[in-house]
Amino acid sequence: MIKDITIGQYFPGNSVIHRMDPRVKLLLDILYLVILFTSQSFTGLIVALFFMVMCYIIADIKLIMILKSIKPIMPLMLFTLILNLLFIKGDTPLWQWWIISIYPEGIRTSLFMIIRILALIVGMSLLTYTTSPIMLTDAIERLMSPLKKIHFPVHELAMMMTIALRFIPTLIEETDKIMSAQKARGADLESGGIIQKAKSLIPILVPLFVSSFKRANELATAMECRCYHGGEGRTRLKTLKTAPRDYLALAVMVLLFAGIIVMNCNPIIP
Repeated sequence: MIKDITIGQYFPGNSVIHRMDPRVKLLLDILYLVILFTSQSFTGLIVALFFMVMCYIIADIKLIMILKSIKPIMPLMLFTLILNLLFIKGDTPLWQWWIISIYPEGIRTSLFMIIRILALIVGMSLLTYTTSPIMLTDAIERLMSPLKKIHFPVHELAMMMTIALRFIPTLIEETDKIMSAQKARGADLESGGIIQKAKSLIPILVPLFVSSFKRANELATAMECRCYHGGEGRTRLKTLKTAPRDYLALAVMVLLFAGIIVMNCNPIIP
């Protein structure tokens, strides 16, 4: 179901990861991305994925959320799998039919890319699960604050990014309600070919766009009523401060990065 998609949701908690400085969490996520794209062996990716699963356990977030976070990208993962199986060539094919040949190298590359995408989504989802939209906005703005010297609209960009992320669950919920209402009126949204399914989306997209514009207008009105005028002179209820746990987390991530580099040189599973 669409309502099971958890992208952009925040789950309040009091774990160590919840209480970390959001600026540090952003930096850790960036370093985690570097680790994933630096790793050239299955061992490195599996270690990075296991490390992130341990973070979920520490954050007291149910592991079922991992499955929900990868649900929206299942078509992308399937497309990546098929693409690599068909176009990665090797020396001796494992299976061949007509012009289609599957090589061991294609299977290896497909699995490698699937694990990398899985680890990527799991890591990025943990950031939104454990960080409120307000704290995430402050973190992005503070990290990009040096760009203010060249008159870059840092606050506006951070605000837009966070609002877009915040409204993903709302739009998903609204889409599910519209689909349920259309089905109650006898609409068939599942049968038929690709063209028929595309046509059946029109009764969903039109009210969804109308609802989105209405919500955007209400949000703009609410911000104006509260005298919002950008980041100039804006005060914060909570000041971001780093703690020893943040430096410890950075140290652990750096050690993980160093371990991945070593695994690239001496892979257990190539």
